[in-house]
Amino acid sequence: MGTRHDYTGLWVTEDGEIRQALLPNGRYVEARGHLDVAYQGNYQIVGNHIEYQDDTGFTADGDFIAGVLHHAGMVMYARD
Repeated sequence: MGTRHDYTGLWVTEDGEIRQALLPNGRYVEARGHLDVAYQGNYQIVGNHIEYQDDTGFTADGDFIAGVLHHAGMVMYARD
């Protein structure tokens, strides 16, 4: 599995409650509400599929569909 960098950057739910930064080094930081770091860990992208493993060992996944990230029941949009 390799990290594809064209999905790096900030992804945000429509209400701004959840913000996920996909960093170019294969790490992510997820902020929720007032918490700047709710989760953090590694990610890998193959094609349009993303796999997450946070630093506690929890895993999750998602898919990029038409420029939108669908992850754990959330819909997230790219932000600058």
